[in-house]
Amino acid sequence: MSDLINDTTDSIEVASKVRSLPDQEFARDISRGLTANPKYLSSKYFYDKKGDELFQQIMALDEYYLTKAEYSIFNDQKDDILEVFSQGKPFELVELGAGDGYKTKVLLRHFQEANANFKYLPVDISANVLESLASDLEQEMPDLNVSGLRGDYFQVLQDMKKKENVRRVVLFLGSNIGNFKRITAIQFLHQLKAGLDKDDLVMIGFDLKKDPDKIFAAYNDERGVTKAFNLNLLTRINQELDADFNLDNFKHYPYYDPVSGECRSYLLSKCDQVVKINQLNQEVHFKAWEAIHTEISAKFDLDSIKDLATTAGFTIEANFFDKNRWYVDSVWRV
Repeated sequence: MSDLINDTTDSIEVASKVRSLPDQEFARDISRGLTANPKYLSSKYFYDKKGDELFQQIMALDEYYLTKAEYSIFNDQKDDILEVFSQGKPFELVELGAGDGYKTKVLLRHFQEANANFKYLPVDISANVLESLASDLEQEMPDLNVSGLRGDYFQVLQDMKKKENVRRVVLFLGSNIGNFKRITAIQFLHQLKAGLDKDDLVMIGFDLKKDPDKIFAAYNDERGVTKAFNLNLLTRINQELDADFNLDNFKHYPYYDPVSGECRSYLLSKCDQVVKINQLNQEVHFKAWEAIHTEISAKFDLDSIKDLATTAGFTIEANFFDKNRWYVDSVWRV
């Protein structure tokens, strides 16, 4: 699953409101994706209010091991993580795709208890999630120095002004790096590096290659929550662009390739059909079993992680594994 975003940046204070994603951008991207060959929809649009709720359910699924593995890393190794991050100096903790902060709160609480000198800057595309996080942090950690940012990762990093003598530590968790193709991941990492200074750090979560059956189950759970999450894209188009997608005419279809390490998700048209999107004044024709690509979630080994870091100009500072070695949070230095 993904927090991949592409929007203008809005800075908010903890208790303030944030505006909704521009309708014209959503309309443009939907039109572009559904008229392409092959068809696609960006995974960034998973995250409306309903999508946020479904993703919370996904993270609680027995099959979805990623969140549990990363949580255990933070809970079991928080002392070592703080030492790597701070080295006794103040720092800014910038989290790209902050979500509800479920895992990061483990670190935030520990950092506060350890009297670390830091500021937390959560970034997310979802107004609903960012407002909820702001409210939760205000109640749970009222003394936390926090300022939320809503917008595109690249734009946020470009717009943020570096404070002198403060290390920046960027979190990119949840194996969101796996939502990029390799060339796009390298481009992203180059842009990330360009916004940082010497000795700044990034911590990137990587889902590691493992039993293919375990990986596949995380994207095709028995309860059908991941299916509902994928199909919600069509519901969102119906609601926001006055379309007439019949969800019963589409099949959730994920598959995992153990050679490339890519887990891909699709929506397949079960029949020959025409869908009207009234706000776009468009009709989209689907052939029977034609696919809409909605997500890629790549899995890694340590060699491919090292290759990414080296190619993007980073040095690996530390690797933090869960007890099963299913997942790693890799810390890189500029």
